[in-house]
Amino acid sequence: MTKITKTSSGGSRGIARRQFMMGAGLAAGTAAIGMPRFARAADRVEISFASAKFQGTETIGNVVDTFNESQSRIFVKYIELPPPSSSTEVHQSLVQQLARKNGSPDVFTQDVIWIAEFAAAGWALPLDEYFGSVKGQFFDGTIDACTYDNKLTALPWGIDSGMLFYRKDLLDEIGAKVPETWADMVAAAMKLQADKKTKFGFLWQGKQAEVLVCDAVSVLASNNASILSADGRSATLGSDKAVEAIQFLHDTINKYKISPADVLSWDEEPSRAPFTGGEAAFLRNWSYVYVLAQDEKASKVAGKVGVAPLPHFPGGKSAGCLGGYQYGINANTKQREAAVEFLTWMASPETQLRFALKMGIAPTRPAVFDDATLGKEQPFMQSLKPVFTGATPRPKTPKYPQVSLAAQSGISRALVTGKVKEELEAASKKIDAIVSK
Repeated sequence: MTKITKTSSGGSRGIARRQFMMGAGLAAGTAAIGMPRFARAADRVEISFASAKFQGTETIGNVVDTFNESQSRIFVKYIELPPPSSSTEVHQSLVQQLARKNGSPDVFTQDVIWIAEFAAAGWALPLDEYFGSVKGQFFDGTIDACTYDNKLTALPWGIDSGMLFYRKDLLDEIGAKVPETWADMVAAAMKLQADKKTKFGFLWQGKQAEVLVCDAVSVLASNNASILSADGRSATLGSDKAVEAIQFLHDTINKYKISPADVLSWDEEPSRAPFTGGEAAFLRNWSYVYVLAQDEKASKVAGKVGVAPLPHFPGGKSAGCLGGYQYGINANTKQREAAVEFLTWMASPETQLRFALKMGIAPTRPAVFDDATLGKEQPFMQSLKPVFTGATPRPKTPKYPQVSLAAQSGISRALVTGKVKEELEAASKKIDAIVSK
């Protein structure tokens, strides 16, 4: 998951330790925050918590220490895994540990694209019994991503999604509004280029890699299309709506000429640099770009950048591809009640606010975005609530790695050759063969 920013106010308004979640205050505390009640472990027990490494002015270890110090019944041993930038290593470590089925780690964090894989393997504990009544307190997109085979098998932790960065000053110069549809964006980008106000109209990521799937998911969903059917058992990449969506990406380069052909070899950073260098009007990217764009030492557009939900097709809606890490409980844990209790505390509004302020991890609870402290210390993060409301998961399937590779290959060929319908239909057949096994 991409961090949004690191707050510089480390000790100014830290989150007070919440004693009510433990001991005699647990029942009242869980009722107050809308989390479920459940039987408590009778004695202090030890559970393990494995997570990719995230840090800011605090670390995950600091948060775990607070939990351990706030009560005397449960002790959580923190296992630090590599950072998300080394996702392959994080994935391999979790797979190796969970496959042993010995109950360790009891609790873990997982990239959103691994949820279906871990659930289908029987490694993730279904959580509806414990958290089903509070699913409405999280963004719909995160709950959707945390659900596999109609069961909640993960619990939302942090969120990120694709979004539209735009030059406020340039739109003001031509009297244009922030685009809500792709057609509006194309019109504004073409005019800005024609008026010699910008070199590039729209930058995105077309490299044959996971980021291409993310870009594709957003544009597909914004046209009511997808890579897989809702049940994950058949490919839909060859549908008319899907072809129309990917054709649009091709047309940004070859028809409208608002995107350079170079985007077909770009991932996040190569596309970000020209935008913060003042050469582009619009950019699709993740939330981390905002901080870089506002850095006067590294950006030529500081103070001139706005953020909005990605545009959509007529009859569709904005659909930024969902990113982020989410919680899971080992299906083989020997300390289920303690694990659920710890996860209740970690998923509480208070702890989510702490993660946001101290580590730049955007909350998955809409209500936390309205917190006055977040608005004061992280105003940009608070402004992202409308963006995250429409976040859309990538295909939910235990065979996601294979599906992703097939989608990357097919979509890349479609964009390079211009044979969009032909290549997407061929890719759809390959994906069907993968998910039908």
